[in-house]
Amino acid sequence: MLSLAYGLARPFLFGLDPEAAHELTLDNLARTQNTPLACLYASARIDDPVTLAGLAFPNRVGLAAGLDKNARCIDAFAAMGFGFVEVGTVTPRAQPGNPKPRMFRLPDAQALINRLGFNNEGLDAFVANVQKARFRQQAQRAGRTPMLLGLNIGKNAATPIERAVDDYLLGLEGVYPHADYVAVNISSPNTANLRSLQSDEALDALLGAIAERRGVLAAAQGRHVPVFVKIAPDLVADQVAVIADTLRRHGMDGVIATNTTLERAAVQGMRHAGETGGLSGAPVREASDRVVAGLRAALGPDFPIIGVGGILSGADAQAKRAAGADVVQIYTGLIYKGPALVREVAQALRRG
Repeated sequence: MLSLAYGLARPFLFGLDPEAAHELTLDNLARTQNTPLACLYASARIDDPVTLAGLAFPNRVGLAAGLDKNARCIDAFAAMGFGFVEVGTVTPRAQPGNPKPRMFRLPDAQALINRLGFNNEGLDAFVANVQKARFRQQAQRAGRTPMLLGLNIGKNAATPIERAVDDYLLGLEGVYPHADYVAVNISSPNTANLRSLQSDEALDALLGAIAERRGVLAAAQGRHVPVFVKIAPDLVADQVAVIADTLRRHGMDGVIATNTTLERAAVQGMRHAGETGGLSGAPVREASDRVVAGLRAALGPDFPIIGVGGILSGADAQAKRAAGADVVQIYTGLIYKGPALVREVAQALRRG
């Protein structure tokens, strides 16, 4: 049913401007979630529980941040069978993002380029949408473990990079009461200078401030919310090793590897290949797997790693696990393959 429904919808969606198709899809998911029409994309969740960072993941496949920036469609994605969903990136203040057009398909490479630039409605609207989601209550009524929800935070484009910590602390405080885990996005290539926060001193200062504020929030609210840090694929081995050491030193609970890439070698000569922005999909798979493997070597066997980048099949997900990821996330694969990919990946990882 899932494959048939998406097979019918995809030619229409791929005939639209990519961002228009994206917004139309989200509008329809928001409108149909928790209604009988959700049967068009709903699937029974594969149970494959794993505990990471003190969290009970119902299965090993999640939705990557960036698809549902304003947290409008949480219940719809829960219905697709995800074990966890990450929404955002949200910034403290609403912002329009970069000028359009800013999203491009490269179908021959099963890839996307985007330079959206954290376009979102701001922290207050984001939290209001999170609070409307009903997936936890629905799981409890059914006697099932609820899907986990990650909330991804970033900085406003207008905030000087020297004041970036202020934005991350505002985001952390705003989402903390509502998150199963918080993801700190320091790796989008579409906000000026953001990736500089991955450098030694900047990362040390940022994670130190986050760890301190998280301690205050945990004491006040009586719960420890894990913090995961999302990093780029365009890192050399020495950089990965330094990041791994910094994550451990500041008590971070996990790492998300990776975001989109600036590399274009795999798509050279293709239409839109020269567009600025982050490249996602199949071409980022190898670089993502390499960073995951480097992190696993540096962090040891027990540090939680969420692997993301280039997963378009169950076999891709198994390769990510073999590289060292505990659980995985999809985004571009969902656009090219449709909701049936969620079940395919969950089944492949359960067998693996």
